[in-house]
Amino acid sequence: MRVFITLKIILSSFFTIFISNQALSEENMGAAHPWGLNLREAFSPVMADMVTFHNGLIWLITAISLFVLVLIAIIVVKFNTKANPKATKTTHNTFLEIAWTAIPVLILVVMAVPSFKLLYKADVIPEAHMTLKAIGHQWYWSYEYPDHGNFTYDAWLVQDKEDIEGEDRPYTRLLTTDTRVVVPVGKVIKVQVTATDVLHSWAVPSLGVKKDAMPGRLNELWFQADREGIFYGQCSELCGTNHGYMPIEVHAVSEEDFLAWIEEAKENYAKVGEDLNLAKIKE
Repeated sequence: MRVFITLKIILSSFFTIFISNQALSEENMGAAHPWGLNLREAFSPVMADMVTFHNGLIWLITAISLFVLVLIAIIVVKFNTKANPKATKTTHNTFLEIAWTAIPVLILVVMAVPSFKLLYKADVIPEAHMTLKAIGHQWYWSYEYPDHGNFTYDAWLVQDKEDIEGEDRPYTRLLTTDTRVVVPVGKVIKVQVTATDVLHSWAVPSLGVKKDAMPGRLNELWFQADREGIFYGQCSELCGTNHGYMPIEVHAVSEEDFLAWIEEAKENYAKVGEDLNLAKIKE
């Protein structure tokens, strides 16, 4: 029975990696799904290139592994004591020594060229449509929109589904936040990442981004959501007791919906550096 289950898992992994180009999404949600395998579905050009590169390497690794397995099988069958009682005294072979040095070097070069291209594409930020600032705290995120009124707000983990009752968005355990990051679809978004206390990391797998948030330092990343949807992430740097409760929720919407949300956010959220007078806040 255990062998059957193991075989089932292996076959499922094989079909997911080699036949499915992308993991199936549910309502354009960039999140992990029960019994899901492979990488997250790509919702950005950089993540799509990462998935393509990953799948290509899987084929290359498989070919190398099968080649080594064949060599081992030949050695076991042809050069065991029973089949070959008199061992050869050969100690050197110039051709083989050159081959097993040169071929791995060529393989690494083949891997390095697309890898460096992908690293360059992910690191160099093109002309951005807007800038978003993400600030890590123990244990929540705060965001600033310097290009759209310079307002700021905090994003905390939603504990129960009832907390967002009435809002037009799904509840995903340990991933939904009380406020959301909203960006326009199809636009280049530059994200500045920093922290106020310890190391954090702003990561959204479906968008192919992950950058450490360091106190006193401003790191940058970029993404471009190629379709509307909800993309979840989490802090990916061990930052203390509640490290696992720092989710990220990004909504990619149309330009019209984004501008409408901006106007609403300007009224609901304070500006950066603005002192709040709680006595003036109406209940």
